[in-house]
Amino acid sequence: MSETTPVYDVGAPEPKPIDEELSVKLGHLAEDAILRGKPNGAERCDNCLYYLDTDKDITYCWHPKLRILVGGDWWCQWWEEIEE
Repeated sequence: MSETTPVYDVGAPEPKPIDEELSVKLGHLAEDAILRGKPNGAERCDNCLYYLDTDKDITYCWHPKLRILVGGDWWCQWWEEIEE
């Protein structure tokens, strides 16, 4: 066997039924939250009250209607200013 011959062939990766279900579910969640992958002016997830760890580019949003991982540059309708 040569170095380029795989030990076994697992085939091309394909999504499983759970991946399709989660895609639809999270798509609806994003629509309901008006979740966007870019900021809304100065409002962005990483300066929102619900962004759990502001030192990370991606972290957990703990807003009761979202509760998912979000990116720091993202934005949703439930953005709330952090009180100082």
